[in-house]
Amino acid sequence: MAQPIRVGIVGYGNLGRGVHAALGKHTDMALVGVFSRRDKASLELFDAAADVYPYADITNFKDRIDVLILCGGSRSDLPEQGPALAAHFNTVDSFDTHAKIPEYYAAVDAVAKPAGTTALISIGWDPGMFSLNRMLGEAILPDGASYTFWGKGLSQGHSDAVRRVPGVQAGVQYTIPSESAIERVRQGERPDFTTRERHVRECYVVLEAGADAQTVEEAIVTMPDYFADYDTTVHFIDEATLKRDHAAMPHGGFVMRSGSTGAAENANTQVIEYRLKLNSNPEFTASVLVAYARAAYRLNQQGDSGAKTLFDVAPGLLSPHSAATLRKELL
Repeated sequence: MAQPIRVGIVGYGNLGRGVHAALGKHTDMALVGVFSRRDKASLELFDAAADVYPYADITNFKDRIDVLILCGGSRSDLPEQGPALAAHFNTVDSFDTHAKIPEYYAAVDAVAKPAGTTALISIGWDPGMFSLNRMLGEAILPDGASYTFWGKGLSQGHSDAVRRVPGVQAGVQYTIPSESAIERVRQGERPDFTTRERHVRECYVVLEAGADAQTVEEAIVTMPDYFADYDTTVHFIDEATLKRDHAAMPHGGFVMRSGSTGAAENANTQVIEYRLKLNSNPEFTASVLVAYARAAYRLNQQGDSGAKTLFDVAPGLLSPHSAATLRKELL
């Protein structure tokens, strides 16, 4: 049996723990250790027997790790860690600030290529699996329109925005797609939706003692860039209800392409739909990262270095099975 792919996890929040769990389902991969700025006692490890090392010591493991899975945040961790670690290791990350992906790609590529490492960036479900399906839809149906609907799901960024409103003790926010909008696309229409027509937002808020509910609600629903452009409902609940009913992290959504084929006078409507329904956003993202960690290792073994995205990775590289097995069993 071939030696398993040796994996390191960098960062251990919800995503890092999800990666730890996912690795246990892949017999061709083995965890070398978790690298964290925190000590082992403060981490809720999926497997308490896992080795935990200081992040500052990570370069000492250069010859013991085949690929690092980076589980830090996109705002401050990955912009620094991505290029720094790609200088020494093959890496996979879930950088998800869409507008900054080109500059992040360039920064990582500038380091990985001369180092001979392979760095897969923005791996997850959006950016990630949704990106791939948007590309496939446009390539197959050039005469058409693409639509992405998110949810129903808990948005971490918008939930954080809610919690920063004065008077809010705790809270979460769910993004909910419009069923009527989705159905119009399923029927082959190509509507030009406004932001408000595609999604609604629901907030569940625990007030601080003495806070005025009306003032808090107004601050939320009028917040620019987050809620002002949406129909937003604010529900006020107690802390026990929040912990009981809103501790999970579900998410998902749809990527759809409505298009036409054939001659214009006798065109046929074609609709492509890809859906995710996730009970755990971080655990699913982690599962995507682990599959692409296998691909990163294989690409590097083939001598293909530099930064890569999902668009650059052949699907067969994700599977633990050989190309011959895939042709026989799945094609």
